[in-house]
Amino acid sequence: MPTKIDSSLPTPHLEQSRKAGDVEPFPSGRITYLAPLPLPTALPPHGPHIGEMNEVYMDFGLGSPQVFSWQLILGGPFSGAFMIAFLIPPAIGCVGLMFGYDFAYTWEFVIDLFLAIYGYALVAGFSALAILFCTWLHYHNKRAAIIPTRFNRQRREVCFMPEDATEPLFVPWESLSAWVIEAQGATQYGIHRQYGMGIGFQHGETLTSVEFPCFGLSLAISHWEAIRGYMEYEIHDLKPIQDPQDLQGPDDPPHEGLHTFHNARARLHQQIRDGQRGRVSRFFWYLYHVMTLWTIPNHLTEWEVRRLQKMAPHALPEVMRQWSEPLPKEQWAKPSEELLRLSAQVRALHKRQPRRPITETFAEVQRLNPTDKCRA
Repeated sequence: MPTKIDSSLPTPHLEQSRKAGDVEPFPSGRITYLAPLPLPTALPPHGPHIGEMNEVYMDFGLGSPQVFSWQLILGGPFSGAFMIAFLIPPAIGCVGLMFGYDFAYTWEFVIDLFLAIYGYALVAGFSALAILFCTWLHYHNKRAAIIPTRFNRQRREVCFMPEDATEPLFVPWESLSAWVIEAQGATQYGIHRQYGMGIGFQHGETLTSVEFPCFGLSLAISHWEAIRGYMEYEIHDLKPIQDPQDLQGPDDPPHEGLHTFHNARARLHQQIRDGQRGRVSRFFWYLYHVMTLWTIPNHLTEWEVRRLQKMAPHALPEVMRQWSEPLPKEQWAKPSEELLRLSAQVRALHKRQPRRPITETFAEVQRLNPTDKCRA
């Protein structure tokens, strides 16, 4: 779930006037602002941290439970115990044969080694399972109590519920700040690079923000593009931003579950028939899912989704629930003329120079419009 990227990294100075394209350097990197105003980035949207999405609002900060997490919790200890008990003794036996030991002696050694370590393998497997399950339970309970940041595109507002606050804070969409952080430092293992994306606003002397790490700069911008695309009516469902492998059918629920397993297996066999994948690929696909306990992780993911759906609505403040109610279309808020004009300029400039970094395009558009004022 989103959190502070690194305590050693600086926090954005939102009390100063900022706008899309501004760059704030610090000793080990820089902060580049993507908003305000929320200009189009031309990058493909990606939203793993996005939860519920409908015609009125979108929740950001938690995302849906993933099958891979249950595969790790269950399959990791099982695979580790299996390899310790059943792979290490034969591997050592093969090494013995290579060095010229007698086969009968080697086989006896393998059996004795198996009998000696299989108990330790079971203890290690169950211990790892207990640790991973307790970790999941901690984050699951914490997740159920967290109120995500909610984006209401009909009102064009954002609702933050700061930690320990009693009332939510509502921010105009076009005044919301968004930024990406690039940082690097030298360690004994080489150069360590960090990337992250954040959104927030300055409330008096307090910075209210949501931040999370990313694997790269483009991916960080893609996270923001998923939010911006939804608020500007360019994205209407989760599939294009959370299903890059296209494993959800038209009638499937938007979250992962048993249907993604069946769809993946059906696609595998179709690709084998079409000659796109071989039988070796099929073997390893089945091996992976057998070692991660077949469809049990998918069933547990669906159970977790149902549990969170029952628990989440009770945590919302009443004022936030009322704010989330749909509005008549004639009452929907409209984008500002400034946003429409600058967005059109960004798209036109990007079309002429598609390989140019979008942040540089933002900066040039702002230079071409020196009288435009930031709304932060």
